[in-house]
Amino acid sequence: MIALTVALAVVVGISLGLLGGGGSILTVPLLAYVAGMEARQAIATSLLVVGVTSAIAAVTHARAGRVRWRIAVLFGLVAMVGAYAGGLIARFIPGTVLLVAFAFIMVAAGVAMLRGRKECQSNSNAAVPVVKIGLLGVAVGLISGLVGAGGGFLLVPALALLAGLPMPIAVGTSLVVISMQSFAGFAGHLAREQIDWRLAAFVTAAAVVGALIGGRLIAFVNPATLRRTFGWFVLLMASVILAEEVNPELGAAAAGLTAMAAGISFACTRYAHCPLRRLAGRHSASASAA
Repeated sequence: MIALTVALAVVVGISLGLLGGGGSILTVPLLAYVAGMEARQAIATSLLVVGVTSAIAAVTHARAGRVRWRIAVLFGLVAMVGAYAGGLIARFIPGTVLLVAFAFIMVAAGVAMLRGRKECQSNSNAAVPVVKIGLLGVAVGLISGLVGAGGGFLLVPALALLAGLPMPIAVGTSLVVISMQSFAGFAGHLAREQIDWRLAAFVTAAAVVGALIGGRLIAFVNPATLRRTFGWFVLLMASVILAEEVNPELGAAAAGLTAMAAGISFACTRYAHCPLRRLAGRHSASASAA
């Protein structure tokens, strides 16, 4: 199973390199269900993998000038406080509850990927909302420390909207924040969790290799199509967790609804006669009449 875990970690890394974030959402299920780790141990190891991979990816963005260091440090420091607290609190929460919470985080991430990202106009003269960034940083860090997700799907829109950063700079800046809060959350878990350092090293190295490969493949792949495909896959993985941790029927129902929605979405992009498109048109016409 170690060989399979390492091979899948490369795939996770490739998705990280291609998407600029989001691939880390698969690390916890990989470690829990393929490597056979206990939930809290999987979350702790995931934070290490995400922290190292994000830090290496952030170096590339920093060299290209796509990091706003003042915002990254401000956001990162408060996120570290939240992440460390989340790592400490996680020991008091049953593993099943953490994994179910993680499934809902995956649903939010999948929906965010399907919706896509809107470009924001850069405004270097705008004042940075320190209080809002501080509160959001603590909240995102707390979630990261509890469930092991990097939080890029929350950080990138927040940096784009609150700080007025254009998307490439928001992505680069978020990678710095993700690495900082991931290491802090990992430190919080270290107080009680036993880490399989050998397996953690293998998975981390594989994810880093995958991220470097993904960075080279990005020129040959349509990012929007890849992001939507990955979003549907993340939703299916959330269904697997619900089936494992809550109820098989619930997981099957969630998987069935996800597959149905993915099929309708695919059909609407390929064929002109799409019920959803007609409904959207009627809604727009009614809104105009009103």
